[in-house]
Amino acid sequence: MSLFCCPICGAPLMREERAYRCPSGHNYDISKEGYTHLLPANQKHSAAPGDDKGMAAARRDFLSKEYYSPLLKTLCSQILSLSGDSPVILDTGCGEGYYTAGIFQSLRAAGKMPQMAGIDISKSILRYAAKREKGIEFAVASSYHLPIADQSIDILLNCFSPLALEEFQRVLKPGGYFLYVVPAARHLWELKQVLYDEPYLNEEKETPYDGFDYVSIVPVEGIMDLSSQEDIHALFQMTPYYWKTPKSGSQRWAALQQLACRLSFRIHIFKKR
Repeated sequence: MSLFCCPICGAPLMREERAYRCPSGHNYDISKEGYTHLLPANQKHSAAPGDDKGMAAARRDFLSKEYYSPLLKTLCSQILSLSGDSPVILDTGCGEGYYTAGIFQSLRAAGKMPQMAGIDISKSILRYAAKREKGIEFAVASSYHLPIADQSIDILLNCFSPLALEEFQRVLKPGGYFLYVVPAARHLWELKQVLYDEPYLNEEKETPYDGFDYVSIVPVEGIMDLSSQEDIHALFQMTPYYWKTPKSGSQRWAALQQLACRLSFRIHIFKKR
């Protein structure tokens, strides 16, 4: 049985060799890469929502070089400590699957038997995710309309993606955990010093959410030594700064040959009441 539900009627989906099917007869093809499409047309806000091909390739190239491995290792450690022998885990806004696959492989290496799914609104980026780990189900879907059954998820992960709290509450089991990863105040500070005449700190706050109790806030810190224009460009292209940097900053960035840049995250861990 799949973790996914039919986005039209809500019935459970069965995964076959080339398609998902529900008892009502709705079918969803599985792509050659291994993901399926569960985003109805009335939930799309553009012809090709989410990261485009260039941004998807940049994320794949950059993350594959393990620059963000401190975050992945910390997520693996936290989820390992929070999970039972057979955890059911959902990654919302999973991107190209770097964290999703890393967590799945870490749990398997620890002798656990996870069942995992990842969703993202970008078809371009899910092509990479589905190729990265065949043991995980991946689908094009919206965080605001998760094709997931009520109270079926033990652990929900959200890295830098839309915060669809009502849906997260709906799909999490009572006592289930929600991990919300956000950039800390000085994340990518050295890059921002190049891009902006007056770089700004990211806002950090502790926000309680109805129906959830705070468990902890886990810091992740590190330094990246970017030694090529290719890696600097990939980092820039996968950040929001790519779309809102002034011309002068873009010119300074284009001249960079290397950059030592900090990474700084906060993992907010909540438990559903």
